[in-house]
Amino acid sequence: MTFAEQANSAIKRFLDVPAAIERLRDAVRIDTITGNEANIIPFFKSEFEKLGLEKITVRDFLPGRPNLWGTLRGTGGGRKVLIVGHTDTVHVRGWTERWAGDERESPFGGAVIDGQMWGRGASDLKAGLCTGISALATLNAAGTVLKGDVTLAFVGDEESGEPGSGISAGMRALVAAIKSGEVDLPDFAIYVEPTTLDVYPAHMGFMIVDITVTGRTSYVGVPEKGVDALKATNAILSALWELSDRLDRAGNHDLVGRSFILVTSIEGGGYIAVPGECKFSLLRKLRPGESLDVARTEIESAVAAADLHPEIRVSFDYPAGRNHPLGGTPFDGDPTHAAVVRLAEAVKSVRPDRGRIVGGPFWSEAPFLAELGIPTAYFAPGDIQICHGLEERVSLEEYRDGISALSAFLADYCG
Repeated sequence: MTFAEQANSAIKRFLDVPAAIERLRDAVRIDTITGNEANIIPFFKSEFEKLGLEKITVRDFLPGRPNLWGTLRGTGGGRKVLIVGHTDTVHVRGWTERWAGDERESPFGGAVIDGQMWGRGASDLKAGLCTGISALATLNAAGTVLKGDVTLAFVGDEESGEPGSGISAGMRALVAAIKSGEVDLPDFAIYVEPTTLDVYPAHMGFMIVDITVTGRTSYVGVPEKGVDALKATNAILSALWELSDRLDRAGNHDLVGRSFILVTSIEGGGYIAVPGECKFSLLRKLRPGESLDVARTEIESAVAAADLHPEIRVSFDYPAGRNHPLGGTPFDGDPTHAAVVRLAEAVKSVRPDRGRIVGGPFWSEAPFLAELGIPTAYFAPGDIQICHGLEERVSLEEYRDGISALSAFLADYCG
């Protein structure tokens, strides 16, 4: 029997499942759409105080938008772990209309149906935040005294979609606190994005590009006097899809897969006239090893090489800078790192069908930690594929198993 199996067997009987579920429901019931992170800080601060965390700090990363962190001190001589996740969620537009007359009607209701809790943030990622709190509560109840320290750090501004936000301002503030020594540099970090209890030591990079194609409008009866922006856009899209095909053939990352370009929206025309302007957006996925600067050059060069009318003008905007001005860099952690392997083993001790070491199909904020030399992996209950939409929910069984696994890992890794 591995240590993780022994720890899980010894600790799991101290897991207060009803209290953990109520904790998650209380969190889901608080509106934390990006910009409203402050709403949930008093609740989590109270949970930190119940755990006996030290150096509990509430600090604005932007006016009226705070981060929260605190540390469970060990006896000394053990490894330090940072458990980090974002407090903000995406919007709830359309939720109430979708579930009108149903017990799921409120996006902040925390309804439980067939063993799953519904609501905005249930999976992304309040279940992960509450897993961290509940794991420490379980260790405390078991009388387990760790050698190493465990810091919980809850940051805001990770999600995109709300005006003037979604630039990882909260994570940037946490990184500054680590650099200054206010928050201890950990030996390992777990970012609690939903992974269905698998372990993600790598993920894709991304870049969003907004492209505006400008021609010249004219009345429909004399199209020869206009310069058709939609026709030009067709040629540009063909060139970009050819580039995407080349990227697909260029290589495969063992955990993250292949690169591509995905056109996500398009708007143009609308009058009985030659369309004078067309706008569209695309997402460029990057596998580890690729450069955002090179990706930008490839896209702009492909557009420049398209067969366009000489009067067509094309402009590019890169609105989603994260840890790079153009977007988010790929994250390429070490899948053989001892902490990654031991976290996976702890999960398998609870759920033999989970704990797979695979790549994340998303971008989140681990690259900020990797730039500090902190080994990092993603792990938490919840399924990213049903987040950001109107079906967001989390399995309470998976939530319970995530708490057990994280408790066992901390007992093992921190000593």
